[in-house]
Amino acid sequence: MNSARTIEEIGRGPNIMYTSNPQAHERTPPGLPPSIHAMVNCTMDGGSKRHRCRSSGTVFSSSCRGKAQPESALNCIAVIPTKSFSEPFFLRGGKPDLVKAVLFTDFLYFHKGGLNPHDTVTEPMLKNLLFTDGELWTLLRQRMTPAFTTGKLKAMFPLIVERAEKVQDLANNAAKTGATVDVRELMAKYTTDFIGACGFGIAMMSLNDETSSFRKLGRRLFHHDYRDDLVIMSKQVFTEKFNHLDLSMPEIQQITLHLIHSLMKQRNYMPFSKNDFNDLLLVLKENGKLIGELLEKMNPDGFQKIAEIEFDDLLIATQILAIFAAGIDTSLSVSSYILHQLAFLPEIQAKIQEEIDEVLFRYSNKLCYDAVKEMKCLEMSLLKGMRLFYSLGFLVRKSARKYTFSSTDVTMDPGVRAMIPLQALHKDKKYFKKPEKFVSERFSPSQVNDNKKRVFLTLKEGPRACIGEHLGLMQSLAGLAALLHKYSVELAPSSVRHPVSDPSAIITQNIKGGLPLLIKTRV
Repeated sequence: MNSARTIEEIGRGPNIMYTSNPQAHERTPPGLPPSIHAMVNCTMDGGSKRHRCRSSGTVFSSSCRGKAQPESALNCIAVIPTKSFSEPFFLRGGKPDLVKAVLFTDFLYFHKGGLNPHDTVTEPMLKNLLFTDGELWTLLRQRMTPAFTTGKLKAMFPLIVERAEKVQDLANNAAKTGATVDVRELMAKYTTDFIGACGFGIAMMSLNDETSSFRKLGRRLFHHDYRDDLVIMSKQVFTEKFNHLDLSMPEIQQITLHLIHSLMKQRNYMPFSKNDFNDLLLVLKENGKLIGELLEKMNPDGFQKIAEIEFDDLLIATQILAIFAAGIDTSLSVSSYILHQLAFLPEIQAKIQEEIDEVLFRYSNKLCYDAVKEMKCLEMSLLKGMRLFYSLGFLVRKSARKYTFSSTDVTMDPGVRAMIPLQALHKDKKYFKKPEKFVSERFSPSQVNDNKKRVFLTLKEGPRACIGEHLGLMQSLAGLAALLHKYSVELAPSSVRHPVSDPSAIITQNIKGGLPLLIKTRV
């Protein structure tokens, strides 16, 4: 890090991500750096301070938009200066160009995701597009992307429709009994069943079984216990000393490997023409190796270097688990949050339902890919929900080589992480008038300008974008369309206007206490 222009001139952040806490120093052993004191205190203390290290997106958001910070959240690109936990500081550029540089224009400097604490070691169950970097990420990206073309999505859409219709059955039962329904759990079951069908090629039965083992797996992925906290702390603070510890929970690895081996055995280790991700991965396994061009490495003749990596059963299991984890949380978060908002805004709900009815009438009341694509009002509302409460609180990238931000003269050394707080950007008054208000027309084509494209950020941003983003969007839209076509959502006695974020969540955001609503049959 350029010592000439660091914290003094650019601005230090308050006690947010991995920062020191003066009160914690009195209760932790001497000899550790202040930042480690805070992490030890936050991780081991079950009290009020625990949220400082865990509810990353929410705390990061409120800190970036607080009075002690610059007016614009775009100044809040945080830089973590060392490999250990340290106080982040914010780049005071005040321009979308900072975001654009990290995610788009200077991708070769920031092609590393930054989630893996190690530079050269990747644990077995994290060898996927979410956590890996370098050669393996490049080859996986090249081979996995064809699974998410428009043609593939259309072929998968009957699986989405089948699960969406089962959501209608659950809604019908709730409407008859008048019971309060946690729509977050409802949409989680729907998402789990679909991901199981298109990823694993099996019916997970989460919609009909409260104790589904796959729903339990989904819950375990996003709710950490003290074992997980201890491993995370150890690997982040004492990275190289604990490279033998795995971030992934042992039971998740065992369940996933057992499931994949069973599925491959059923298919005789050959593609089965089921149009699911398992078939794609079995095709890659038949080829034996992943072969492709690398991003940075060049041959003496000037052409990009070719790399080869063995594609084995463990890599198959890891990709399936990544699809399962990434697909569940992002889709259920936004779709359930939209239902929550619509219960408080019945006039907008009625407008969306009118559009759904009109579109489906043209398609003989059959839900299909083309019909969902025509539901523009529903899509705008979904984007609005993503702006107000996105599953990820922040994006992170790690510098692959020395880099200088042109607008700030700040130089980042290799291995430094840049964090972009999505929640803060999405609620910045400079770019969104009345940012807390649900205005779906804000995302109509006539109102989306270039600045907003760089401020409203999702997982589809930049060359490292999530390859399944469009699938997740269509899945969420289909589930909402199926539900709202026949039913309305209304406030339950326990509904609250502004839900509280769950401090026990990590990386992704969660709602504490769920989203309770009533489901009513439309007349």
